[in-house]
Amino acid sequence: MRIKFLFKSFVFLSLATFFVSCGKSNNKSRGTGWGINSKDGGFQYNLDFENQETGPGLVFIEGSTFTKGQVQDDVLHDWNNSPTQQHVMSFYIDQTEVTNLMYMEYLDWLETVFPLNEPRYLQIYEGALPDTLVWRNTLGYLEELTTNYLRHPAYAEYPVVGVNWLQAVQFAEWRTNRVNEFILERESFVQKNIRYGESQGGVVNANSTFSTDAYLKRPETAYGGLMASDSLMGKRGTVKKDTATVNVYAGVDKGVLLPSYRLPTETEWEYAALALVGEREYNTYRGKKKYPWSGEYTRSSDKRSEGDQLANFKFGKGDYGGIAGWSDDGGDITVQVKTYPPNDFGVYDMAGNVAEWVADVYRPIIDDEANDFNYYRGNIYSKSAIGEDGKAVIVSPDELVYDTLPNGKIMLKRLPGQLAQIPIDEEETFLRQNFTESDNRNIRDGDVESTRLFASARGNDENNPNKRPESTVMYNAPTHPKVELDEEGNIIRRIDKSTNRTSLITDEVRVYKGGSWKDRAYWLDPAQRRYLPQYIATDYIGFRCAMSRLGQKSNIKKTARHKRTK
Repeated sequence: MRIKFLFKSFVFLSLATFFVSCGKSNNKSRGTGWGINSKDGGFQYNLDFENQETGPGLVFIEGSTFTKGQVQDDVLHDWNNSPTQQHVMSFYIDQTEVTNLMYMEYLDWLETVFPLNEPRYLQIYEGALPDTLVWRNTLGYLEELTTNYLRHPAYAEYPVVGVNWLQAVQFAEWRTNRVNEFILERESFVQKNIRYGESQGGVVNANSTFSTDAYLKRPETAYGGLMASDSLMGKRGTVKKDTATVNVYAGVDKGVLLPSYRLPTETEWEYAALALVGEREYNTYRGKKKYPWSGEYTRSSDKRSEGDQLANFKFGKGDYGGIAGWSDDGGDITVQVKTYPPNDFGVYDMAGNVAEWVADVYRPIIDDEANDFNYYRGNIYSKSAIGEDGKAVIVSPDELVYDTLPNGKIMLKRLPGQLAQIPIDEEETFLRQNFTESDNRNIRDGDVESTRLFASARGNDENNPNKRPESTVMYNAPTHPKVELDEEGNIIRRIDKSTNRTSLITDEVRVYKGGSWKDRAYWLDPAQRRYLPQYIATDYIGFRCAMSRLGQKSNIKKTARHKRTK
């Protein structure tokens, strides 16, 4: 009996020692042997991180290689979407277009934080308002839509329109901050309901807003500097060290906060719309795919819904919905999101309903020889402005900077609480090979070296008072309109009235993709691309957001489809 007892004790102690040693080795650095996340102090890191969380409203899109551009008919002969092979990194995209309800939540937050009764904040709210007058038609009666489409509950789940590209970008920035603000509360890094101001007397104001970038760079400045103390910290937001209480922030190394919501690139949008995953067979795609759904037609071939339209678009002249009844597409104008089935990625309305802004600056040709990986034109690199104290500068409510758009609309550049940004300079570009300047919208197309006027450099002389932007010279496009004030404070609107201009292509035009309720079926092809100035809003262009994927390419561990048998 004693021998059995000793043997069992030996086995138990051996197993305990093994598991303890394994646990310790897992938390030891392979570089130094030192402990990681030790209670005694030292290097702290999130070793339990597995996969990026899917943000609210998003769908995961696994990256792949595909043929971007027009692979079938090009009846307009634009030659602006020639097929190119591209590889897309995995990313996330909104399941639906941004709706009126989602945008109204944004407007409500702005109105609450920046009260309209304070003159200095009035233009913040007005700059974010969609242009509801886009519904007006000089030979049609649509006046009820100008007052009801955005705010009436009947249109709550309809896609928001009347939003220009710049407004869509600012909405995405706001959404990023609100989602990460919620995550900090959920993960107990800050107190619950702090976003409602319950720890600040029940009021959230311009002095106590939250910015993700500012939090990551200078976390003590979040909520107007209230994070500097431990009064707003949650259970995970503080740790005891000796006799002191030290604040713990959810930095990048924690893996808690999500990357930015943003507009999808043109390549990402087109790839998500095509949803070729449904046509995959081994390592190839079966045939060509013209629409987000399978098949060559706009009507369903499914037995249960045979003959039903698969998108909301204009069938022909004077025919926006079809004959009332089973063949109707369900809408005179836009329709409620999720009215039609999703594509094979689970994304809705990638054809019809509204066309959508994407991030890219428009150019007629995709330069796949320069880059065939996550292609995007529009990079403007910046860095945080550093103050005299050597720290990143936070935008103050007393230092608001507005931008007057060419159409006279005034928009705030950056909200209070965000990081002040400046263009990168020689400090970042010196002797680099992958980038040489801050603004890369013109790279390899539109810059001086690319223009047909390079030899004479006409119109680009630094001493020429009538100097025109490089891309307008290359494409002979109109000089960007300007709204200015004269010495007496009168508004002057300057427009290039030349009748010799041959193009609208400038650095201020952005791509929009997909067909809309006003478009014929031709534009439902995800490869089609059009463009408008970034300050223009219409009644047929909306948007959806995207987010980069960090870490593993796939959410699912790959396994062999067929196992070899002996």
